Amino acid sequence: MPKRRQGARRSDFGRLLADLRMAKGLSLRRVEEVTRNTVSNSYLSQLESGKIHKPSPNVLRSLAAVYAVPYETLMEKAGYLPSSDAGSAGRKLAAFAIDDVTAAEEEQLLKYLAFLRSRVARS
Repeated sequence: MPKRRQGARRSDFGRLLADLRMAKGLSLRRVEEVTRNTVSNSYLSQLESGKIHKPSPNVLRSLAAVYAVPYETLMEKAGYLPSSDAGSAGRKLAAFAIDDVTAAEEEQLLKYLAFLRSRVARS
């Protein structure tokens, strides 16, 4: 059972990375450019799809800078740091988050924001 739980966390991590990228309105190639090739578009695609489970801290630092999220949060979500549920309310991934938003609600907000931005980009 623990293996399934860990796999789910990793899958959730990939979805989180994809949601953060889309919320910023960035393509895989644009992330590669902004990170000065520290994170290739193919590597990021594999992270987001769950084919690669645990990126290096260096990659996480680059992504944290691009996505404007705390480096420690990505380290925690990737499994490098222990989960700090008690302090998570003050360290929301999205700048628009409200203190009492649950993790599930935050994920839905990120997806909705990505949807809205995709509609604006098409117009």
